[in-house]
Amino acid sequence: MKVRYQADADLNDDIVTGVRRRAPEMDFQTAYEALLEGLEDPDVLALAAESGRILVTHDRRTMPTHFGKFIESRRSPGLFIVSQHTDLLHVIEELILIWAASEAEEYINSIRTLPL
Repeated sequence: MKVRYQADADLNDDIVTGVRRRAPEMDFQTAYEALLEGLEDPDVLALAAESGRILVTHDRRTMPTHFGKFIESRRSPGLFIVSQHTDLLHVIEELILIWAASEAEEYINSIRTLPL
């Protein structure tokens, strides 16, 4: 199955916009579209998992801990933590490359940091 992404409320919207412009066939949902604004991390993780989407975030402070607790009892499509100090174009290109060159099953219950 192809990778599908879910941005959380912390992710820079320019990343989603850039991915959609370069690869409009990709499935990358914004936090606004998924109604994630104001939700706590465990709820965001649950919604991403229910929709089969890898959660993409800048939140390296609290999200990894919540993710670890989440996968103790549930299955997650994965978590990508994007550095805020990385060039946006580089992040956009990596997300597209991951989508094009891999399958969603490769990321189940795993945390990856971008850039790779």
